[in-house]
Amino acid sequence: MGDSTQINTIAEIAQKITDENNRRQRRSEIIKALLTERQEVIVAMCGLADLDSKDKNSENVLESLKSFSQTLVDYTALGHFEIYERIIDGKERREKVKRVANRVYPAISSTTAHIVDFNDKYDGADGKDSLGDLSKDLSSIGEAMAVRIESEDELLRELSV
Repeated sequence: MGDSTQINTIAEIAQKITDENNRRQRRSEIIKALLTERQEVIVAMCGLADLDSKDKNSENVLESLKSFSQTLVDYTALGHFEIYERIIDGKERREKVKRVANRVYPAISSTTAHIVDFNDKYDGADGKDSLGDLSKDLSSIGEAMAVRIESEDELLRELSV
């Protein structure tokens, strides 16, 4: 019986190590996906801002706006549902990560609200009349993204340790 118990114990330890490695791998993949989404948001935002300032064809701007808004929402949702919600739900065990999250989450949450407001405002935009504030609103989103990126990077550094 002693050998069987030891084998079971070793198997349990091996499973815990495998589970931890899988969690780390998954977390690393999520962080990479978030950073990729972030890059896509920045590129789309710059493209939209450039198009808005040059293109008199509102259809091109509207198409670019729709694409940008979707990318922005995808990025925001990925961060929220794959990273922040896990911490908020108490699933994060590392104290340092929880401390950093508690410090930066209010800024991230504020930028999320700003992004949702932007999306709500431009969802269904259908003509040049819908685009009057776009340059100002893109500037505001750019500022919100700067705050979000700074806060997010601080948290991602701790998650990566």
